[in-house]
Amino acid sequence: MKNPKDFEGKNLIVLGAGESGVGAAVLGEALNMNVFVSDNGPIPDKYRAQMLRRGILFEENGHSRKRVLAADYIVKSPGIPPTAPLVKEAEEAGIPILSEIEFAGWFTNAKMVCITGSNGKTTTTMLTYHILQKAGLNVGLAGNVGKSLALQVAEEQHDIYVIELSSFQLENMYDFKANIAVMLNITPDHMDRYDHKMENYTRAKFRIARNQQADDFFVYWLGDPIVTSQVKALQTEARLMPFSDTYEEDSVAWEDKDGIVHFDIPGETWEIPRDRISLQGRHNLYNSMAAGISASLLSIKSDTIREALGDFEAVEHRLEFVRDLDGVHWINDSKATNVNSTWYALDSMRTPVVLILGGKDKGNDYSEILPLVKEKVKAIVCMGKDNKKLLDFFSGEVAEIRDCHSLGEAVKACRQLAKEGDTVLLSPCCASFDLFESYEDRGRKFKDAVNEL
Repeated sequence: MKNPKDFEGKNLIVLGAGESGVGAAVLGEALNMNVFVSDNGPIPDKYRAQMLRRGILFEENGHSRKRVLAADYIVKSPGIPPTAPLVKEAEEAGIPILSEIEFAGWFTNAKMVCITGSNGKTTTTMLTYHILQKAGLNVGLAGNVGKSLALQVAEEQHDIYVIELSSFQLENMYDFKANIAVMLNITPDHMDRYDHKMENYTRAKFRIARNQQADDFFVYWLGDPIVTSQVKALQTEARLMPFSDTYEEDSVAWEDKDGIVHFDIPGETWEIPRDRISLQGRHNLYNSMAAGISASLLSIKSDTIREALGDFEAVEHRLEFVRDLDGVHWINDSKATNVNSTWYALDSMRTPVVLILGGKDKGNDYSEILPLVKEKVKAIVCMGKDNKKLLDFFSGEVAEIRDCHSLGEAVKACRQLAKEGDTVLLSPCCASFDLFESYEDRGRKFKDAVNEL
């Protein structure tokens, strides 16, 4: 932990006025730094009001270059790529460029449970937080979910934080340490950010293991070939805590042939029938194992973990049931912004599927889901500004494919195509930014449209 007095009077520039940026600005103010927030676009009303209320100086719709380059420290929004010209100029000038998580971590001794992966990290983070709350711990929720870590360090001071970390957030983390690091899986995502090289994306993800020591833990899934290969090359003092589908020699969690999920954690061995776990689907079994291991490593009683695994409610926009209408099951999986996430969604389907795909393509390779599409999908509805890549790839692979360019048009097409006993699944494979503000915006508007039918 750094000495707060060393930062008094220093110039802190925050690039990006979203949740993480404004949180970093609030912490900077609490440290008596000279804080200035700069956003290249318009600032949402919510964050503008937070800064005005606290007297934090800011600008929007452009950066004042000289002011930014006069910084002693820059906290960069994870959405701003490291290749942005002003970021590169600041880097060349020797100005430290930090993530909000790195900055916040300098000023707290709280334990950190950090979760990453291409898919499942939000569910695992929320589930872990749910277990810790049920155990009565003073716990905060941060990262891609919850409130900004920096804001909580400035104003709330929790003993433990459960943090969902994207590869973007991990890029500018240097001294930060996870007491428990969870790596769920690595599949192609954000390839446009990483020069279409998996090794660059993987390297960013594995920054979660930086600085771990002998009393820390690295939790990971043995079934992911990229993760297991990288772990073999990982130089870490942390204790490895792998989990797997079935028993393997090193596993600390697995499922047996009778549907019993076993946890063999240092200091405690316990089990839970799989049908007692509230989240369904194989991907959610892995998420539940990771959360259960993390909670056990924090010495939470197994009875508490069992209860929490049994009463946790699914995350919004992740295989979320919307409604049954005329015998058709409507599912909102808007959070499926990459191909592997849609693979898990299709794998869990047990009825014929009308699949809604489309959005901002991030360099996707759709061949991963093709076998499941052929097996389970009766029709595809493309929903995006430009559906050419999807149409070219899937035409001839399913009985019917529709080209739609709005949510209303897509929902109408699904209503026509789906018959009693079918499932309409919004699991887009793509980011939402062509037609929507976010995957949350996409999911909520989908639910509204379905509920209006």
